[in-house]
Amino acid sequence: MEKSYYLAVDLGATSGRCVLAAFDGQRVELQEFARFRNPIIPMSGHSFWNLPALYYEILQALKKVAEAHITLTSIGIDTWGCDFALFTADGRLAGLPYSYRDPHTEGAMDAFFERMPAEKVYQLTGIQFMDFNSLFQLDTLRRGGCSALESADKILFTPDALSYLLTGEAVTEYTVASTSQILNPMKGDLDEELLDALSLPRERFGRLVLPGTVVGRLTPQVRQYTGLGDVPVVAVAGHDTASAVAAVPAADGNFAYLSCGTWSLLGVEVEKPIITADSFRHNFTNEGGMDGTTRFLKNICGLWLFERCWEEWTDAPSDVAQLAASCETSDYEGLIFPDWSGFAHPVSMTEAIKEYCRQTEQAAPASPADYCRCIFRSLALRYRQVVELLQSMVPFPINRLHAIGGGSLNRHLMQYAADATGLPVVAGPSEGTALGNALVQIRAAGGTDSLAGMRQLSAASVNTTAYAPSPSAAWDEAYARFLKLQLQ
Repeated sequence: MEKSYYLAVDLGATSGRCVLAAFDGQRVELQEFARFRNPIIPMSGHSFWNLPALYYEILQALKKVAEAHITLTSIGIDTWGCDFALFTADGRLAGLPYSYRDPHTEGAMDAFFERMPAEKVYQLTGIQFMDFNSLFQLDTLRRGGCSALESADKILFTPDALSYLLTGEAVTEYTVASTSQILNPMKGDLDEELLDALSLPRERFGRLVLPGTVVGRLTPQVRQYTGLGDVPVVAVAGHDTASAVAAVPAADGNFAYLSCGTWSLLGVEVEKPIITADSFRHNFTNEGGMDGTTRFLKNICGLWLFERCWEEWTDAPSDVAQLAASCETSDYEGLIFPDWSGFAHPVSMTEAIKEYCRQTEQAAPASPADYCRCIFRSLALRYRQVVELLQSMVPFPINRLHAIGGGSLNRHLMQYAADATGLPVVAGPSEGTALGNALVQIRAAGGTDSLAGMRQLSAASVNTTAYAPSPSAAWDEAYARFLKLQLQ
């Protein structure tokens, strides 16, 4: 079979990549064509994303593809969830999009719950409560009299906004919309009652589409600028975690997945949303997946803790693997609760960790090695806690943990996760999001016909690393301390 080519645009909250996927009918090969930073822009007292810069980087990657005389079958875009862009009626961007890290939504949930109880919002959406969910971001802008929102003709989630700039077609892709806390999973569309509470008509959002739908084709202006032809843009699983989960190389459904990066997203794949008193009490979320599945999961503050500390250390190893390995040289026993509110957007992460230790009467870490050990062990124990909660709510046994994303390359964290949870950990693919993005495009082009087929292609295309658990009394003791140390 002659190879076909697909461009997977994978944008994270700190960087972006354009990855060329080559498919020969049996396996997928990935080649990074472009990598660029995605910094948060501090301006006018707020934090924004530079969407025009991201769009420009995508155009440059498309030019590079054209210059290499590669014929693309399609293009797909995935990004982080919750954030959105506003457009005027003539298609112009109505200001830079707010970043979910902007603190302007602090207290936004309580303000909204004065008009609609939290229990009802959860019943309508099944989504974990976080103050940066799109529902609360939009309500914050509405209450603040945001002129851009008032003049907006279209409200498009980040991957859909970039597809709109490439094609001129406005859509709302299901998986990324499901992160917003506006989509009703039982109805399969944005919830009219929540939209009424925001004073926003459904028409402001694009038509709802499922992963694998062709959004449109590159506009004449984009074709002329890049040198490409009439290439279709496919709505992949627009939320990066949904794309990553689609690439889990699992042979059956008895697994939990850990999408491990800046965030740790730990969950299972189920046929229907789980919206119960227990899932509400433990603040679990129901997000859209491939083929009508639901990703029942918990968002955990992940390697953001490590990344922010690393930025502060001037005398630590510059190689990330070497720095991570330093955790093995430490005997520090302190622990933190990764989802403590003080870790969300501190001025200094190391000082925030010290403050947490002060409040919980623990000695503070004294070296980068201590911080690494503290962060990795605390994350592993949080994984154990969430796995136990998942097992209490899902109707099948969780026999193993599939770790995907860049954090799956951290062998110390992966072994800690196996030891803490008592589950075998299968690490890889590290490029799960880009691979899942490409697999949706391949399926849309007829290269496979099912989610199981996509996962078979993934298994044939990647190498994984297995970590056997070594549970111990020391891990059980650490877990008992971890549960007692939790500050919200």
